Amino acid sequence: MLTDSERERYSRQILLFGEEGQERLKSSKVFIAGAGGLGCPAAAYLAAAGVGHLVIADCDSVDRTNLNRQILHYESDIGRPKVVSAREKLLSMNPDIRVEPLAVIISDNNASTLVSGCDLVVDALDTFTDRYALNRAAIRNRIPYIHGAVSGFDGHMATIIPGETACLECMVPEAPPRSVFPVVGTTPGLIGVLQAHEAIKQITGQGEPLTNQLVLWDGKASQFTMIRVERDPDCPACGGDSRASGRRREI
Repeated sequence: MLTDSERERYSRQILLFGEEGQERLKSSKVFIAGAGGLGCPAAAYLAAAGVGHLVIADCDSVDRTNLNRQILHYESDIGRPKVVSAREKLLSMNPDIRVEPLAVIISDNNASTLVSGCDLVVDALDTFTDRYALNRAAIRNRIPYIHGAVSGFDGHMATIIPGETACLECMVPEAPPRSVFPVVGTTPGLIGVLQAHEAIKQITGQGEPLTNQLVLWDGKASQFTMIRVERDPDCPACGGDSRASGRRREI
């Protein structure tokens, strides 16, 4: 049930999807993997929208090199855990939500446990090895998974519904080499906001999800391109996995 204060705060959204949609946001639990360039804008907009419970996982501390793009961290936060810094800013934006910080490294060993009980996963990581672990955890738990990645002026994103759509490993079967990549702050800002937008659509049941499509952003040309993708029946993550073909978790 929404309070009078919440009805006022979210009045413009309630005009779009009613109190029922807002209550679905309030009762939802979203796992955000990463509190960096993608995770900061995604978390900020989900907090502002009224997602009731955000779980933010990141093992790093704030570094000065982060500050050109990681908008929840300030100069005064250098050296602090990113999840602590992010939680502080998000609660100052919206004190009515819950933000759960997890200073952990996401891996095959813990990813499934970390996302269990969540309604949606936002992939804001920066290495594909960790992303694959998160992708498989979402498949095991049948949780919608919103992937995003950036480099330089370019980025991409996709919405993955376990058992229904191509998964991350169907789309990117081989992990690119780990490296320190260049990035301008507006690129993860844009992709992170699109991830939050897709999450809000998923939770409220509004619009059509970007399923079986990879959205590419060419920042230098300021152009979006949509690429159709298909589920690979031989995918090591979702192909032939009975757990991936079960009924997806209802938000």
